[in-house]
Amino acid sequence: MKAKVTLFQMKSVLGDLDGNKKKIINFCLSHQDSDVIVTPELSICGYPPEDLIFHTSFLQQIQEKVNEIIEASLQFPTVHLLIGLPVKEEEKIFNCAYLVKNGKLQGVYRKHNLPNYGVFDENRYFEPGDIKNTLVFEVKGTLFGVNICEDLWHTDAPMAAKNAGAQVLLVPNASPFERTKQDQRYSSARKNVLDQGMDLVYVNSVGAQDEIVFDGFSFAITKENKGNELPGFKESELTVETAQGRLLLTEDFKKSNRLSALYSALVLSFKDYAEHNGFKGVVLGLSGGVDSALVLKITVDAVGADKVEAVMMPSRYTSHMSLKDAEELAESLHVKYKIIPIWPLYEAFESALEEEFKGYGQDVTEENLQARIRAVLLMAISNKKNYLLATTGNKSEMAVGYSTLYGDLAGGFAVIKDLYKTEVYDLCHWLDSISEKKVFPENILTRAPSAELRDNQKDQDSLPDYAILDAILKLYIEQKLGADKIIEKGFDEKTVKKVISMVKRAEYKRRQGPIGPKMSNVAFGRDWRYPITNKFKE
Repeated sequence: MKAKVTLFQMKSVLGDLDGNKKKIINFCLSHQDSDVIVTPELSICGYPPEDLIFHTSFLQQIQEKVNEIIEASLQFPTVHLLIGLPVKEEEKIFNCAYLVKNGKLQGVYRKHNLPNYGVFDENRYFEPGDIKNTLVFEVKGTLFGVNICEDLWHTDAPMAAKNAGAQVLLVPNASPFERTKQDQRYSSARKNVLDQGMDLVYVNSVGAQDEIVFDGFSFAITKENKGNELPGFKESELTVETAQGRLLLTEDFKKSNRLSALYSALVLSFKDYAEHNGFKGVVLGLSGGVDSALVLKITVDAVGADKVEAVMMPSRYTSHMSLKDAEELAESLHVKYKIIPIWPLYEAFESALEEEFKGYGQDVTEENLQARIRAVLLMAISNKKNYLLATTGNKSEMAVGYSTLYGDLAGGFAVIKDLYKTEVYDLCHWLDSISEKKVFPENILTRAPSAELRDNQKDQDSLPDYAILDAILKLYIEQKLGADKIIEKGFDEKTVKKVISMVKRAEYKRRQGPIGPKMSNVAFGRDWRYPITNKFKE
């Protein structure tokens, strides 16, 4: 006998309990020929629920919706359904998978390994399940075991399932996107499941939740590396068959092309944030530089050109080239384009502050004032039109504080917040390479970066060359190397110490900046928790 197993790569909207419930029920009703349907981790409520977990009403409503699913399962009586939910038992809360069939709860698996690193705080919310309490069930001659997400990254929980008789391991996941995450998933799957003698069905969430993007890329794979992978960044499904304890897969397992994954993650993160929070459109400041150019392209692909407004706000320092390139890009992407000069406003501020500033020479204050005027204009448009203000700063700038607090750092969503400047250029070149015609005006990709807040200003007046800066930042931020170790790799001592000092001084700015999606293994936000007041020196 053959058993049909369907992977439901589902987008669970956090807190939309009724919507998630209906989606699961409708999926099961339309897949009644499946013997097993697997949904992602915490599929009924969305991941991560964070401190909503501590609200009694939240847990009660989840249980009510799950009870409705159990009752509805009478309509698809032959389906074994795995759904994810938090469950409070006495005073403990567990991250659970329920096995539901024909109107009854057939079994419960409680997640054993709780991640407590990077974006994860599961020890704050959940108790670990007892490793001895496995969930193994038989369908048409195949014994299926259950683990949840982090369990796959360790040996003990898969082995407990194996020892309890599991032949095919079903793993619901809410595993966030990182550039190299899928390769890490395969490595853990090979080491902890496949090499232990089990086949694997891995079902991941898809969609974005604030700073986290779930990429999907669910897969089914055998010990012999036969299998299939679902596409990333969209809801999808895959049905596979088992017989006598094995997945019946014949094609060599092939990974999806990862070249577009980073861009797809950025687009999905922006799309879901804008739509789920009810914004009617998007506004951003278009400067003629590479960062705002990439953000404009992302927003257009996320919400549509008809919902995007780009605003050029020139000052006396804005070059003709910037004006020309910004207009050309806006026209080619078919977005609304406005020009609002800021110099009259700047002169009004200067006049108001003339007495206060008497005796002080001009310095960065005047530069910051221009950036803050622009932010005021953009936020006014955002308020008036219910538009999401897309912040255009990158990770290199955010790392060293090369931005103006309450100026260009302001906004609603910083979509390239976790992209280094060099990666911004790489992504723009890649977008040009895959497009029928060039997306970005040549000047945007070749001219020296400048904030254009004073005459003849260049970023490299204040910063090392971006190739050097980004290399140092990656070693310090993502590999946690100290100054001595970075210098040993051949970087100039003075430059290294300057960069690290700038990173530390900028902590107060980052703490007040907008959220943005995690793309790397260490993103500013959930992954980065450093004190603002900090006297430690390298």
